[in-house]
Amino acid sequence: MSGVLLTNLAATLLMTGVIWIVQVVHYPLFAGVGVEGWTAYEASHQSRITLVVGPLMLIELATAVWLIADRPDAVPAWMVLVGAGLVGVIWASTAFLQVPLHNALGGSFDAEAHGKLVSTNWVRTLAWTVRSGLVLWMAALAAR
Repeated sequence: MSGVLLTNLAATLLMTGVIWIVQVVHYPLFAGVGVEGWTAYEASHQSRITLVVGPLMLIELATAVWLIADRPDAVPAWMVLVGAGLVGVIWASTAFLQVPLHNALGGSFDAEAHGKLVSTNWVRTLAWTVRSGLVLWMAALAAR
């Protein structure tokens, strides 16, 4: 099996675990931080989460694109294209939904923005979950 596929699989599985924790535990707990500590908390969240997800998302993106150019023979082209498309959905959701909502929350806690953050983050959660299954399938095909 190719190192690129294994790297893509690892990044995807790690991000799937991260996003489920963020979706089910971390984001819902934002509401309990309190007004006084909110601004510092959100700033700290943004800088710390970026240290975790930034490298993983970049590795996942790079290897998803690389797999289009250098697809293992046993893996159908549609799989790598759908996988790359899901990465596109994740990045678009991050750029156009989650980042602006975090920016809106940066100055002060806003219950409406928080609710939108939690609800729109399901896009990424589901996309990464589907990607995990797809990339596991690709790895199984390549390992045969």
